[in-house]
Amino acid sequence: MIRVQQEDFDVGAEMAALRAGNTAIGGMAAFVGLVRDMSGGGDVSSMTLEHYPGMTEKQLQAIEDEARRRWPLQNSLIIHRYGTLEPGDQIVLVITASAHREAAFESAAFLMDWLKTKAPFWKREDGTAGGQWVEARESDDSAADRWNAKPKNG
Repeated sequence: MIRVQQEDFDVGAEMAALRAGNTAIGGMAAFVGLVRDMSGGGDVSSMTLEHYPGMTEKQLQAIEDEARRRWPLQNSLIIHRYGTLEPGDQIVLVITASAHREAAFESAAFLMDWLKTKAPFWKREDGTAGGQWVEARESDDSAADRWNAKPKNG
């Protein structure tokens, strides 16, 4: 399931909804990304995330579909927020559910690595030094590249 929204999310409620009635789930893995108050040595007072509606959801769905192809997931969820957020605000939630923990852990890591490099979001950080668009990082590309090997298939 994919959601792109301005509203905040409740991690516990999202996890409960994702597993409701599915007793085949043996483990869930979750990641919550937060706005930091510093970046590159400077203070951050806010972060603005922009995206292209329609295109963003299509790309997030493709990323989730790839995770489901690689791992035996019972369920999964990606929520990504947009708009202006402040330090401490939640940006992204990824939850994966599987019969076994390894698939849940690995698929959650895969989803975050691919979201960082393939999801069409643009981030602007504002702070005491002014504002700047966040550039892609080589370390994010390297993390995503590790998943380019042969898929696991469960």
